[in-house]
Amino acid sequence: MEALVYLKDLVVILGFGVLIVAVFRKFNMPSTAGFILAGIIVGPQGLGFVGDIHQVEVLAEVGVALLLFGIGLELSLEKLRRLWRPILAGGFLQVGITIIIAYAASRFYGLPSNSALFVGFLVALSSTAIVLRGLQERGEVDAPHGRLTLGILVFQDFSVVPMMLAIPLLVGTDTAGMDLLITAAESIAIVVGVLVAARLIVPRVLNLVAQTRERQLFILTIFVICVGTAWLITSSGASLAIGAFLAGLVVAGSEYRHQALADLIPFREIFASLFFVSVGMFLAPPAILENIIPIVILLIAIMAGKAVIVFLTALILRLPLRVALLAGISLAQVGEFSLVLFFASQGTGLVDQSLQGSLIPAAVLSMFLTPIAITYAPHFAAGVGRLRGLTRFMKVSSAEEVTAEVRQMRDHVIIGGYGFAGRELALALQKGGIPYVVVDLNVENVRKASEEVGHAYFGDITSIDVLEKVGAVYARELVLLINDQRATERAIKVARALAPKLMILVRTYYLLDIQPLLAAGANDVIPAEREAAVRITANVLNRHSVDSGQIDDYCSLIRARTEEEEA
Repeated sequence: MEALVYLKDLVVILGFGVLIVAVFRKFNMPSTAGFILAGIIVGPQGLGFVGDIHQVEVLAEVGVALLLFGIGLELSLEKLRRLWRPILAGGFLQVGITIIIAYAASRFYGLPSNSALFVGFLVALSSTAIVLRGLQERGEVDAPHGRLTLGILVFQDFSVVPMMLAIPLLVGTDTAGMDLLITAAESIAIVVGVLVAARLIVPRVLNLVAQTRERQLFILTIFVICVGTAWLITSSGASLAIGAFLAGLVVAGSEYRHQALADLIPFREIFASLFFVSVGMFLAPPAILENIIPIVILLIAIMAGKAVIVFLTALILRLPLRVALLAGISLAQVGEFSLVLFFASQGTGLVDQSLQGSLIPAAVLSMFLTPIAITYAPHFAAGVGRLRGLTRFMKVSSAEEVTAEVRQMRDHVIIGGYGFAGRELALALQKGGIPYVVVDLNVENVRKASEEVGHAYFGDITSIDVLEKVGAVYARELVLLINDQRATERAIKVARALAPKLMILVRTYYLLDIQPLLAAGANDVIPAEREAAVRITANVLNRHSVDSGQIDDYCSLIRARTEEEEA
């Protein structure tokens, strides 16, 4: 009978989830928010269709493991090494500043020092599962703001270990400092040991299993590696998320990463959905209504405060305003591992009953709002260039302040992005006497362009207002040289709607991006991946004394082959 109850709960959860997510998608709302709302409705504190949260939490933990394992698969250790700056600098700044500000605010409202510091721990963490799911759905994990967000999340997840170890110290438990050092050393040893062993053993195991050509055996092996590695690392005191994430990174280093990812997706989606439903079950609608004012105040303070802190962190790292704003909105919530920390502190008195009644609902509501905020964040970012006070403070001209000379331009070229390619194009246009205007969201780039080529303005090229100000209607060509593929796609659609006959040339990095950009309305897309292949081939053949005519033929063949693959 107990098994039937368990099965009934599963059917109710997934049934409500499907229904609500279908409605949400109808209105272009993110599915993650729909699953959280389903949890609020069916949970024991909602309509009560599911009475035992613990049963759901067990499956939800598997969902978190699979979700983070999949993200680790898509990254690989080599790729993660390139994120050292956002992980170390960005993560340290965000976590450190958040703890300090939360501590100061808590002390101001009368909390004792140990409770104030613990509240800082809770608020500093963001939701790895929800944020990365949102970025993954939008294809933005590898975008500039996605990389910053991921780096900070990785640092946060590693921070859970010392935070957990600090609870006995905050409570005043008679725990020797040497015991804590031994525990910390054991944690590090287990993590390092698992990674080294997995690095040496996993590729051989996968190769052996792949040779059997049994798909079921391969899927089972991937599951064992994912959950087993996560369990071992979690036993060291690290979070489940970071354990599964590291397991994914290990498998990503093998030649079977793509097959593993393809086999994992159906299971990952089901179990991850259960995690989001379980988050919603923590909310009690009647309790929220009773304490609505303090909960809303705390919710606004947390989300606005964390967004500003991440925004400032990105600016300190000299990242563009668009990146800073998108990362700030993405990381504004409280995370699921804040709830883990909270439950680990139960019975210690670190969080009193009155604060608990407001803090937990505010935390869960922040998770519910995050997928919606991530969806609409590009619209907020598009308005950054219109903030005149901000642009004056940064000593750059915004697109709102274009000169009369720019307003009178006709048949000019609009350059979106002033990196190396943008600079060389602007210099060539300047030398050829062709009118142009540069638009960028990186303040340093705008200043540099103003000094070197002139006609440079701070603004978001994805904004219709910015494109109007720089004369897109009268321009001959728009050249997009920005590193964010989603922003590029949005800029193309906005420009095409504003100026149907405008020539739009786009630079992208990967061949896979070509079709979506052409479908958005670009006239021509130049992939750096293809041009690199052409250049490498030409250089190698030239050094081997191959005839120049043959080299040209080979290069033409590479371009033709990639165009066939695109079609």
